[in-house]
Amino acid sequence: KMDLTIQKAVELGVHDITPLSSDRCNVKLDDTRAAKRLAHWQQVVISACEQCGRNTLPTLHPITPLKDWQLKPAKNKLILHPSSQSTLSDLTPGSCSIVIGPEGGFSESELKDALANDFKCVQLGPRILRTETAGLAMISVLQARLGDF
Repeated sequence: KMDLTIQKAVELGVHDITPLSSDRCNVKLDDTRAAKRLAHWQQVVISACEQCGRNTLPTLHPITPLKDWQLKPAKNKLILHPSSQSTLSDLTPGSCSIVIGPEGGFSESELKDALANDFKCVQLGPRILRTETAGLAMISVLQARLGDF
């Protein structure tokens, strides 16, 4: 699932990708497996760039615990949450950083930390989407509304 998400994110123009681990992540990788996964994902990035004619590789960061993630400055810092009343129509043009949760969503403490770090909860609509669907839908909507970010 992550291969597809990375591939399509690259094709849609994302500049940075950071796989995050969180309280409810189903997959826990040891250091050796994480390094192999990252090497594999880097090849997915390269292949996706070749596919879409992109001549600049997006940065693929190491797998990082959500609590340790250092976010690059962005005008819009968004976290998907199904019960949010805010939608993407409230955005102002500019750079975006988005966080998509694991199956089962973020824990309450993770959500509280994100809000304390100026993230804004938004929702994509009335349905709760799988992680891989939510990420691609979010990127596509942002691309349509704001262009390359």
